[in-house]
Order: sequence, then C-alpha cells, then structure tokens
Amino acid sequence: MSAPIHQRLADEFRSRISTGRWPEGVRAPSESVLCDEFGVSRGPVRQALATLRAEGLLVGGQGRPPLVRTSVPLHSATALGSLTAWALDVGRTPGQRTILQSRHGADADLARRLEVSEGDPVLTIVRARFLDDEPAVLERMSFVWDVGRLLMEFDPDSGSINGFMLDRGIDLYSSRHEVDAVAAGDDDAEHLDMTVGTPMLRVRRTTEDSTGRVIEFAEDRYVPGQCAISITNRLTAAGGRSHIRLA
Repeated sequence: MSAPIHQRLADEFRSRISTGRWPEGVRAPSESVLCDEFGVSRGPVRQALATLRAEGLLVGGQGRPPLVRTSVPLHSATALGSLTAWALDVGRTPGQRTILQSRHGADADLARRLEVSEGDPVLTIVRARFLDDEPAVLERMSFVWDVGRLLMEFDPDSGSINGFMLDRGIDLYSSRHEVDAVAAGDDDAEHLDMTVGTPMLRVRRTTEDSTGRVIEFAEDRYVPGQCAISITNRLTAAGGRSHIRLA
C-alpha cells in the first residue's frame, strides 16, 4: 500500500533539499508550480510544505514561497513538539498513555495563553510518554476549539498528535518555548513513577499558525536523565535556535 500523496511529496522535497536541488537560502517553488509539476491539488502540496516547515527545513512563506534552511538538522527543530518523530529517528521506541482528553472552558491563565476569552471551549489532552517503556515525559496540551474538535477524532494512545494534525492540514507554523526547572508534583509522581520534589525540566510551548494565531499551549515535564537541552545562539537577525536531545 503506497504512502499518502502528501507524505510522498514531503519525501521528494526533503530529497531536493538534501541534494542541493533546492539550495539553502533560495525560495522553494510556489504551491501552484508544484501543483502543476506533480499534477495534484493544493491540499497535499500544502501539507507536505507544512511538514517541512515543522521540521525546520523551510521557513517563512506568508504570501510567497518559503525559504530553504538546510542548516537546521532534521528533527532538531521539532523535537520539543514531536517526541514520537525524534524517538523513531534515533531507534528508540516511543509510547504513551492517555490520562485525560477533555473539552472544557478555558480558565483565566489558559485563555491568556491561547488568546481566547475566559470560558471559551478548548480541548486539553494529558499523556504520560515513554521511551523504551521507561517513563520520560508528562505532557499537558491545550488547543483552541477549531483544532481541538478535529483532535476529538484522534486516539491519543495511538501515537503522534503532531503527525495527526499535519495529516489533517492543520497549519503548524512556529513554536515558542520557555524552558525552566520545577519540582515534581503529585501528578508527576503518580504518572511517571517519581518522588515528589525531584527536580524536573519543564518546557512550555506556544504554537502559532502562519497568520500568527495561537492554536496550542503545552507544558511538558521531563524525567531527570531523559533529556538535555542544547542551545545555539547566532548574532544574526534570525536569532537563536534550540533543540532537545533525549538521552
């Protein structure tokens, strides 16, 4: 059984980047040009381009074709948002157990984070994540309702939420991360087999679409010894970039 069209297109676009057919710093062909070349509609082309944006291989593209960025390694730009993709890429076995999947009204803090009104409907998913059957991360993800209602069709125990969203054409354009250290709480201890008070790495992520609209706010808490953060800063207009490396 052949892969979906958008996956085959994404593979072809990655190949063009890795071989230099689409050089770094040059704009990729427009959606219309790619549609004509491959004889497909805009939907699969947009999904394929969105996948490469999420991987950090393409940047920009609001109103014009995106720029190629081969200097960003595959998965490094998306590891904070896709544990499944990173784990599979390095030969580890990801797993998950859903703790909560709930439609509810946003409280004041979540409404501020998602830029919605207090009480507006949102979807929250909480999962314990595993690497090679060992507890690794407690994820808490909240989505604006037009995205959340699509995720109601997804079984969070089945794998990558990011992969499902990309397959559904959800515009995952950019993420902003806040990284700090916290003490493990009762939920961490219960679901990750930890001791309350143990230091943990916390990553809070705000994801926007290509129009700048916030679509997700997430908080991930990592078991000690399962991850390290590597940050590279450049004195350029592009600023710094960071990626996660799981031990």
